[in-house]
Amino acid sequence: MLLVSNIAGMHLIFRTMLQLFTSGRRPALGIWDPGSIDLRVLLTDIDIAMHMNNGMYFSVFDLGRFDLMVRSGVWRTMRARGWSPVAAGETISFRKSLQLGRRYSIETRILGLDERAIYFEQRAVADGEIYARAVIATRLVSGAGPVSNEEIIAAFGAPPEELVLPEWVQEWRLNNTLPSTRRPAPHSW
Repeated sequence: MLLVSNIAGMHLIFRTMLQLFTSGRRPALGIWDPGSIDLRVLLTDIDIAMHMNNGMYFSVFDLGRFDLMVRSGVWRTMRARGWSPVAAGETISFRKSLQLGRRYSIETRILGLDERAIYFEQRAVADGEIYARAVIATRLVSGAGPVSNEEIIAAFGAPPEELVLPEWVQEWRLNNTLPSTRRPAPHSW
């Protein structure tokens, strides 16, 4: 079982490296613009029900965010400054199943930001239909800790004025947040 898990994990590393490479050869985008990548459901993406495993959606959504960061030039700037993106929270809704071999796209856009995170909306789309939609709260971190919004905006530019984080996303984040790593979070049922 561990071998199967390790092979699947290696597949994601190679797939991510390939996406980083191919994204660098695609047309440029602005970081506040929506991005899109075309994919196909692979054998390593499916579960026993022969459709894409629910956890794989978050993995392929990573590819969409990397594509947007690379094509906008943000990835290069982040790496030069020693910044790394991390997911701080995720929520997803499923509408239809993506079956083995199915072609689909990952549509990615930034919903907005607040003092704690940058929020992405991502969709798995096939034939113009949304199959799944996720909101991912992300942070940029450095060796010194979280990167401030001021540093992010100075490096990448201010978001467009019309980009206002939806209220339900703010409520979700507040209701879903765990204590900071500087505070205890004891486990007990």
